[in-house]
Amino acid sequence: MGALYNQVADQLQALIADGVYRTGDRLPGVRALSRQFGVSISTVLQAHQTLEARGFLQARERSGYFVRLPARDVPEPTMPEHRTRPLPVSAREMTLDLCADEQKRMVPLATAIPHPDYLPVRQIQQSTIWAARRGLETLDYAFPGKESFRRQIAQRMATLGVPVSPDDVLVTNGAQEAIILALRAVTQAGDIVAVESPSFPGILQALEVVGLRVIEIPTHPSEGMSLEGLQLALEQWPLKACVVVPNHSNPMGARMSDERKQQLVSMLAAANVPLIEDDIYGDLYHSGERPRPAKAFDRSDNVIFCSSFSKTVSPGLRLGWMIPGRHMASARQHKYFVNLATSTIPQLAMAHFLEQGGYDRYLRQARQHYREGIERLRAAVARSFPEGTAVSRPQGGFVLWVQMPAGVSGTGLYRRARQEGINVAPGLMFSTTNKFENCLRLNGGNPWTERIEKAVIRLGALAHELRDQGA
Repeated sequence: MGALYNQVADQLQALIADGVYRTGDRLPGVRALSRQFGVSISTVLQAHQTLEARGFLQARERSGYFVRLPARDVPEPTMPEHRTRPLPVSAREMTLDLCADEQKRMVPLATAIPHPDYLPVRQIQQSTIWAARRGLETLDYAFPGKESFRRQIAQRMATLGVPVSPDDVLVTNGAQEAIILALRAVTQAGDIVAVESPSFPGILQALEVVGLRVIEIPTHPSEGMSLEGLQLALEQWPLKACVVVPNHSNPMGARMSDERKQQLVSMLAAANVPLIEDDIYGDLYHSGERPRPAKAFDRSDNVIFCSSFSKTVSPGLRLGWMIPGRHMASARQHKYFVNLATSTIPQLAMAHFLEQGGYDRYLRQARQHYREGIERLRAAVARSFPEGTAVSRPQGGFVLWVQMPAGVSGTGLYRRARQEGINVAPGLMFSTTNKFENCLRLNGGNPWTERIEKAVIRLGALAHELRDQGA
């Protein structure tokens, strides 16, 4: 079905390019197009949504779909310059403010949280009811994790080229705890750790909690962390760990190729520097096959794999896991000291959901939602923001990185938008410095509604105002 609606979308786009349908024209009704192309009405509707995401159509309530000029093509953001001096980490209160603001029903473009409409709510409810009926099995401490859940994780890891046993899996309260446990297992306070730049704020917060210093490695918006920049840091500083999101990094959405992942793993293994891999977005690829984790190329047990279901199934389950390898004893000890265990019922429920095959069926639909959401958001930004704006092209996940022209303050835009009920994440949150002051991260994990579209248009207008004021 996916290939069919894309074929219909391509044919309609060709008709628009040939001038058969011009800007402002209304397309024939879905029944007429269904007969014209010999496909179902649902296929036509999906083709319409695809063309809307590409910027060629605009839906008007109770009027149909109308042709419009596609957004201008915009470049990807530039890669930041190399920075070779380690810095202490200071997490910003703004991160907490953003979460609180979105609870106040602001337009949710800031936090990287999937919309509830895209989550498998009914299936998780059913699996949770099943789990709650397990009697005494639900009442014990599940340390280091329920065997049924760890077995399901081991089975999934095997399909990714990472053969492990259930005993190799440590269950955590989300990927955030997994990363903190990994850092505590391989570092001491004051050590230097390499991270991507820009970097996910949660990783920076984890580094602060453990009392570490950070050296930021420039990251390409498509190719991921600069291996040349990492090599330079390895030569100049005594790195104790490197934290990377190889698959669909947050905030840029970059995906490292298998070749670059292999180089990354080999480079760090040769330097005896552990690689802490965050693969939380690995299952949310937009097209093709599921990208392999860096752990699949690990031949010296130097990669600590971390992930969770917070971005796919439910943020509220707080259900993650890690594969610490040779650092298992230390990671288990830190886990036990901090909170003894992860809640039992979510583990049983998720194990049931995985075993029934519901997760993979759900993911096929979720990937389509996020791909189309990102396409719509990117097109809207390209149409609305000032000339000179650059926008990432994520290959997975649901966040978008926007680099505005020099002089347009992301923090200033954040403050103005906040006053109008629009929540965005300013670039300064993604670094220990202010080098991303003219950037924003936007959440594309929402259903595309008139409210969302108007908010993006308003953001663009505010960005124009800030640019004009600085001129």
